[in-house]
Formats: sequence, structure tokens, C-alpha cells
Amino acid sequence: MASSLLSSAKPYCSSANPTSTARPHAPTLSSSRSAAPRFSRGLAAAVAAANSSFSRRHRAIGRPVRASLAPRRPEYVPSRIDDPNYVRIFDTTLRDGEQSPGATMTSTEKLVVARQLARLGVDIIEAGFPASSPDDLDAVRSIAIEMGNKPVGEDGHVPVICGLSRCNKRDIDAAWEAVRHARLPRIHTFIATSEIHMQHKLRKTPEQVVAIAREMVAYARSLGCPDVEFSPEDAGRSNREFLYHILEEVIKAGATTLNIPDTVGYTLPYEFGKLIADIKANTPGIENAIISTHCQNDLGLATANTLAGARAGARQLEVTINGIGERAGNASLEEVVMAIKCRRELLGGMYTGINSQHITMSSKMVQEHSGLHVQPHKAIVGANAFAHESGIHQDGMLKYKGTYEIISPDDIGLTRANEFGIVLGKLSGRHAVRSKLVELGYEITEKEFQDFFKGYKEVAEKKKRVTDEDIEALLSDVIFQPKIFWSLADVQATCGTLGLSTATVKLIGLDGEKIACSVGTGPVDAAYKAVDEIIQIPTVLREYSMTSVTEGIDAIVTTRVVVTGDVGDSKHALTGHSNRAFSGSGAAMDIVVSSVRAYLSALNKISSFVGAIKASSEITECKTMSRGWLDVSELAFQASKGRPMLRLWIEAYDDIGEEGYVYMNIGFGAILASGEVIAALPEMEILKVKEKSLLVPFQKKKALGDESMGKL
Repeated sequence: MASSLLSSAKPYCSSANPTSTARPHAPTLSSSRSAAPRFSRGLAAAVAAANSSFSRRHRAIGRPVRASLAPRRPEYVPSRIDDPNYVRIFDTTLRDGEQSPGATMTSTEKLVVARQLARLGVDIIEAGFPASSPDDLDAVRSIAIEMGNKPVGEDGHVPVICGLSRCNKRDIDAAWEAVRHARLPRIHTFIATSEIHMQHKLRKTPEQVVAIAREMVAYARSLGCPDVEFSPEDAGRSNREFLYHILEEVIKAGATTLNIPDTVGYTLPYEFGKLIADIKANTPGIENAIISTHCQNDLGLATANTLAGARAGARQLEVTINGIGERAGNASLEEVVMAIKCRRELLGGMYTGINSQHITMSSKMVQEHSGLHVQPHKAIVGANAFAHESGIHQDGMLKYKGTYEIISPDDIGLTRANEFGIVLGKLSGRHAVRSKLVELGYEITEKEFQDFFKGYKEVAEKKKRVTDEDIEALLSDVIFQPKIFWSLADVQATCGTLGLSTATVKLIGLDGEKIACSVGTGPVDAAYKAVDEIIQIPTVLREYSMTSVTEGIDAIVTTRVVVTGDVGDSKHALTGHSNRAFSGSGAAMDIVVSSVRAYLSALNKISSFVGAIKASSEITECKTMSRGWLDVSELAFQASKGRPMLRLWIEAYDDIGEEGYVYMNIGFGAILASGEVIAALPEMEILKVKEKSLLVPFQKKKALGDESMGKL
């Protein structure tokens, strides 16, 4: 009796396998001793056996997972899942997550995160919004080429690579151009369906919206894309009958996945679950498509709504690492996955293909590259998620871990084998350091390793032990930085209780070294003013934070800043946000050096975004083409005194009007931060798209941002 009562408690999720219901290392309380005449003796034996099992479990850190313990990931078919209990995980960290203010990632950072998402086992990676910028198109294409064709893990899993597009041909063309290189490409297109959006944003009738959706889904399929996802934006506030109708039409047009977004995080779990159930019951042809959820966290219900949708029949769940995203964020991957894993029996036996032991590393990597750190009390991955300060809790934990923990830390990779393995220090060689990087999940080139190792030796000379956190901070500071326009050569600062703080900064630019001195209210303020004097990019510092990576006076400190740059009237093509924010991070054992590196990181991102730095010579010679990159000539490159060749993206369409119009996103490549045009288009007339001038004569010196992207 005692045995059966205790064994039903199931205090832990399985640590042996992220998807299995079997618990090979969980407390096993049923034994021959449980049948003893005295209840207390049977109970004591059961608890002793459980604690022994728990100890064995924690000694098994890093043990390979036995494939036989997990249900096999079903073969990927766009419009169906052969196992009705399998739930696809669609990660949109690189697209929706990057829409968080200040979370702008470089192409290199996106590729690194995509590699980790593949190791984590996500089924679909939404790599970006290719039409939003040439840089995003390049990033998605790079991810599709590498991660879209590279088997990962023992099962040889290759993730689907997805690109977002609005319901127009230009967006869909860009998305297809980016993802078509993947083995399993997908186009995700969307249009608003709620009355408030159709009336005030789209200014179209419901009939027009249905026609556009049907036509664009069919167009995406006509390009050769076998997998098309359709999202009725703001579905939570859309008329149900209209929703059923438009979903029916896009299924007929070839949509394979129907994503139901709670765009403003308005619905409650009961409402959202009923919405999914109603769509499943009332949409003709729904058996030919997968139902998906996409829940925002405006009311703090994104995870609950996602699980409610899964219980009601959704078999694709759209999530982000750490729940990042615009406004209050999205459903958190780690919360959704661990809830399914821990409460599988109450969720109809559903499971995912996620290897939960990669969750902690994925969380840290996204924090590092996005600059968005999670609060200490964040579920699953917060610093306090497994901390116990209450005396009663501590007493219970000492007696038996399962009293106050429903998840073991090693379930999510929090306790790693390397904690007991190689300890790096100043005597560690290249092979040991390289092995540690591989162990942490980082793949870098030989040149990148040489740069990293140089920084590592500088730190190791000053520290007795270099921790994993130190290594991750160094990687972010040395390797995963934007294209370098300016780098720090030296900084000297003085401060005290008397007088102003002063700083002297030496920067290395593309045309040599520059030095500036300044005063400020503190050493960091003085250093930032000196940097501004050299670079002269108008910015506003929005956020400044500093974190000690490890304990002790020899700790590496990481600094994160968020700045907004004056880059003209630039707006995000999807969100419409103007004055885009750019984050920067830096790491050093000196707080002033760390702060300056973080500031330069953000300024380099701004320079990459506008695509040009200030040139003393006007560039007037260009090579043009109807679609693709427009590069300045070598002569002009030399005339600009060795500055990088500027690249513009130009697209020509002959079917938009009688004369044929040219779309051009000048925001990338031709505009200085100050607004001065340094690239001209000689012998070209002003061309228009819907009455909007996009190309202008050089003499006008009119800076056009990428706001035109939302007007096409």
C-alpha cells in the first residue's frame, strides 16, 4: 500500500530522455520490502531506495541517451504528422524574438543561434523576415544553406528553414530566394483577419482579404515551395465564421500549416483552447493541414494558451527561447517543452523532439547574442529557478530532493559534465581550449579561434581559473561582433572625488587611428563622449547595464548597452517601429574597457545597418542591374580612400505599372548616419512606387530610409 501511494507521486520529470515517459533514473519505490508488515519500515525502505536512485541519477550527468527510451521523431511531411501525439516545435527566436527592442543580432550571431537551435532539436527554425533588409535575406539564406542541409544528432534530424513574408509577391519572392537552398524549405505568409485590422490597417473588405490570401498562398506554391504556412493575423479577435472561411480557402490554395496567432495576447486559456477546437471542428479540409499556435504574452498567458491549444488539437507550437519578442514577448520554448515533458499524462500523451539537456545552453546563447537577460525568477532558466532559501525547503531538500523540485537541474543541462572535467587556466593549451569550445556547443573557424585564443590568454594570465561563463563572455566580445568599422586600441581614464573625470580614447578606423579626449560626470561618461567625438554618429543611450560574469575581484564584467541611432526615417518593415534600437555588448576585467567595447559594438551595428561610413569623397560611379546587388565601382572605392565598397539592393518589376517601377531600399548602403548621400545614381530618372519617390538625383541629397518597404 505504501509503495503504491508513494510511486504515484512522480516527483521528477525524466532526466534520461527529453521525450520519453519512461523514468529509468526516477525514484523507484516499489520493491519486495514494500510488502513488509509494518508501514513505517516499508516507508523507510522506499524513501531510502528513492534517495539512492536520486544519487545514482546525479552521478550519471552527461550519460548518453538510449534511443530505445524515446518515441522516434516522425518523418517530416508538411501537411500531416503520422504520430498524433507528436508536437512540432516551431522556433521563431531569430524572427519574432529579434523584434524585441535592442535585440538586433548580426548575421554571424544568427547563424550561431541557428546551430544551437538545431542541436536543441527544434523542428522548424523561422530564420527571419528576408524582405525586411538585404542583410536579413543573406542571414536566412546562410542558415538555409548550412543548417537546412546538415543532419544533427543521432537521428540525423534536419530542421525545416522558414522565412516570413507578408501577402505580396515581393515578400514571397524574397522569402523563397532565402529558404529555397534548404532541404526542407517553408514560406510563412500572413495577413490580418480581425475587423479592426482589416478596417483600420489594411483598409480592405473581408472579400478582398480572402482573395489576397488565396492568391498569395497559391503563388508561394507555384514557386516550387512544397511547404506553406498561413497565419490569419489577430485571429483571437477575428470573426469565427470568417476565420473558418479564409482558412478553408488557403487550404484549397495549398497551405500546409494553419497558424492561429493570438497577436495581442488577449485571449484566456479557455478561450484559446476553444478557438483551436472550433477551427478543427468547423473548417472544411482541416484534415489536410497542421494547426499551429502563436501566443503573445501581453497578459502573461502565452505558455498557458499554447498548452491549451495543444490539448485542443494544435500540433505545431510557435515559441521563442527565453520567451523574447516584441512587447511582453512570446510563449517560452523552455516552459512549453518542460510542461509537456513533466505533465505528458495529462496532455494526452503528447511529446516533442526537443533534447531538453540543451535548454540551458540555448538560453545562455540567446541571452548573450540578443543582449536580453532573463530575470532571476524566470521559470526553468532563471538564476533562482533551482535556488532554495527557506529553512523548511532546505531541510526537505536535504532529506529528499523531490520534496521541492519537480525538475532536476541536469534535465535542462544546468549541471554539465565539464564542471568535473577540464579546468582551464593560464597553462591550458590550444587543444584543451578548443575541446572546451566544442563541449560548450560552439563551432568557430580556425581564424576565429586564433582571435579568441589571444583574448583567452590575456584573461588567463590574470585569473587562476577560467570558467565556462568567462569563455562565453569572451566569445561574444571577440568573435560574435558586427562588422568592425571602429575598434578600441586604448582607453585611459581618471576619476576621483575632486574634479571632473577625464578619458582619452584611441580608436582604429578604416582610415587609421584617431584619438580624442573628453571630460564627463564619470569615467564611462567621459569615455563615451570621446568616442562620440571621433565617430560622430548621433545616438541616444537608452540602456546601460553591467554584470559580473563570475565571483571575485578578478571577475570578467560584461556590459550591455542599447542605443538608438539617427538613421533617417527608418522603420521596421513588419512592425513599423521607427528609431530602431541597437544593442551592444563588451567584456573585460576593467569596467571602463568593457563599457567602451559595448558602446563600439552598438555603433558598429548602426554603421552596418545604414551600410556606409562617412566618406570624404563623393561616389558617383555605379554598376546597375534590374534585380540584385548594386556595387560601387573599384574606381569609386579607391576614391573613397579605401573605405568598404557600398552595396545597395535594387529590384525592378515590370508588372506594377505601365512604365515599370523600381523598388530600392537606400537605407542599406547609401546613407550616412548624418543623412548625407555619398552614393549617386547618374543618368537615372526619378522612379516612383505608388506616388513615393525612391530614387533621387544626387544633387537633392535627400536621404530615404527603408520605410518604403511597407508601402510597396
